[in-house]
Amino acid sequence: MFTSIAIIGRPNVGKSTLFNKLTKSRQAIVSDFSGLTKDRNYGYISFGDQKSLIIDTGGIAQDDSILKEDIAEQAWIAAEESNLIIFLLDGSQNLNKEDLDILTRLRKLNKNFITVLNKIDKKSQSLIKEDLTKKGLNDIFEISAEHSRNLIDLRTFIKASLPKEKLKAPEGKKIAVLGRPNAGKSTFINKFIKQDRLIVSEIAGTTIDAISIPFTVNDDDFIFIDTAGIRKGYRNAHKVEYFSYVRAMHSVEECDVVIFICDATEGLVDQDLKIINMICEMGKPVVIAFNKMDLLSKKEKDKLYESKRAQSSFVDDFIKIEISGINGTGFKRLFRITNNVIDIAQKKYTTAALNKLLSKFVLQSAPPSVGGRQLKLKHIHFGGINPTTLIIHSNQDKKIPQNYRKYLENSLREALKLQSIQLKLIFRKSENPFKSKINKLTERQVKKRQRMMKHVRKKK
Repeated sequence: MFTSIAIIGRPNVGKSTLFNKLTKSRQAIVSDFSGLTKDRNYGYISFGDQKSLIIDTGGIAQDDSILKEDIAEQAWIAAEESNLIIFLLDGSQNLNKEDLDILTRLRKLNKNFITVLNKIDKKSQSLIKEDLTKKGLNDIFEISAEHSRNLIDLRTFIKASLPKEKLKAPEGKKIAVLGRPNAGKSTFINKFIKQDRLIVSEIAGTTIDAISIPFTVNDDDFIFIDTAGIRKGYRNAHKVEYFSYVRAMHSVEECDVVIFICDATEGLVDQDLKIINMICEMGKPVVIAFNKMDLLSKKEKDKLYESKRAQSSFVDDFIKIEISGINGTGFKRLFRITNNVIDIAQKKYTTAALNKLLSKFVLQSAPPSVGGRQLKLKHIHFGGINPTTLIIHSNQDKKIPQNYRKYLENSLREALKLQSIQLKLIFRKSENPFKSKINKLTERQVKKRQRMMKHVRKKK
């Protein structure tokens, strides 16, 4: 179930500091300067295996300036769309009119919210807790976000306050369908499952939420996740587009593979590459489907593949399929390849098989010297999926030349047939097995060694 938490309050009460602590990141800029956060920041708060989206908002202030009004409006958009709201106040100051106005509007939203007093480490004569109690707020959390005081209790309460009922998710391999608006995602799914399950329109942005559609092929269960088109400038867009993007990314996180639908009549554009890159950063496999190929002439098809973006090394790593969402052509090949990519992406490799490949690649191209020492690749083992992670143990871990890293990555990708699948190589420095047996010099021996070295330097 998709859950999100918004942090709201007036400027400089510590929203960004709390956001960074809860997400265990440094995504939000923190400063004593009031009103630093203007756009919404988002990250994930983890509760074991569960994740919820958490949104840091700009301060809600009473100001006549258009910028302050826009910042406040963005904060209320986040609050309206969230399952839980953290109402953050400065515990070192008295309750003021801005706080009361936020509280009044919060109650009108009829949303579940937590009242949190921050900066309790500061010495003050504030009566804010008593004033809030008079306003009918009894469960008030007191924290210091900067010094992490009472944050464990707050996390526990947040987890308990999130919606309990979960939608029973259908079982099967999950395939997320992503792309820019009006690329033909909904048309493709309707034609594939032979049902008009999704609204199709020439108006870009008809789909605004992630919709799951279960289907069966050859007795195997699958789930299509149709997502909203991600357009340029989504981060600063208003309610619908911003949260459509967030839900699309949430769908990517849950899926086994992404089919990226590209409008062939427009070709690969910068926004396509940005979306594909975001999916790659999340470690998910990507299959690119060029849609609307029936509208292109042979000359236009050649132009599509000869473009600089289509010929870039980044795009070359992905499988590319030609389809027509309206005519249904190319669907069987796309599905067969997509299903195969899922199986390979979830495959686990034995240490023996990987070491055999590593020895072969080292023989073909010997490792270079690093800092005057010969690079020795000792052994390799499997580390995990999404992305497929391989851990190589060697006598160096940081100074390995980029060209040799790329050589190993390309060789492993080709040998393991990892096209369209993200591959991550981690180099670890092997520990000396005789380290514990090395004799330590006594203080007297150390001093003697220093004297001898000094004598040798003088001779030189």
